[in-house]
Amino acid sequence: MNKTDLKLYAITDRQWLHGARLSEHVKLAIEGGATMIQIRDKDILSTDSDAGLKDEYNEALEIKRICHEHKVPLIINDNVQFAIDIDADGVHLGQDDMNPAEARKLLGTDKIIGVTAKTVEQAKRVAEAVIAYNDGADYLGSGAVFGSTTKLNAKPMTKELLREITAAVDIPVVAIGGINADNAVTLKGTGIAGIAVVGAIFASADIKDAAKELAEICDKIL
Repeated sequence: MNKTDLKLYAITDRQWLHGARLSEHVKLAIEGGATMIQIRDKDILSTDSDAGLKDEYNEALEIKRICHEHKVPLIINDNVQFAIDIDADGVHLGQDDMNPAEARKLLGTDKIIGVTAKTVEQAKRVAEAVIAYNDGADYLGSGAVFGSTTKLNAKPMTKELLREITAAVDIPVVAIGGINADNAVTLKGTGIAGIAVVGAIFASADIKDAAKELAEICDKIL
């Protein structure tokens, strides 16, 4: 993974599909400038339905094809086994998910592991795993910097705390939470490597144009 891969990190959400396929939305986001894609679909990825899993598996393979065609890494949220099954480029783990060291054993050294770190203490703990054991996270996701439209219980993070986290670790940090074209510019100077966006891209009437605008803002603030 290159640090620049994290510039505009687009995270999927099916609530805005309105009959379209997720792969179609992902393609538009990448064409607009998304540099990394994360499939976040907990309900379907954890389903016990063979049919549901087959559909999700096939669509994930199509998304991977699109991503790799554009040289964009594909990350799976939470589900390490699903990432292995489709040979995704990596996983993103929450604090309550699998330990990154365990995930590294399963995924191998060539895959990307991202971990959510909402406090300086969490950020340092994950970074120490990287330094001491070379089996921790490749990047951190920190927020919610402006609240969240997808996680209603998410607490806003101050930009001061975000700066503390980026200064505390030697791996890249991506800001997440309620980021859009109006507020992203205020993250300049926080030390982040990129922004992770959900609704500001996938809820837009013009996904490609929304991604293009955010990518241009990233070029100015990173």
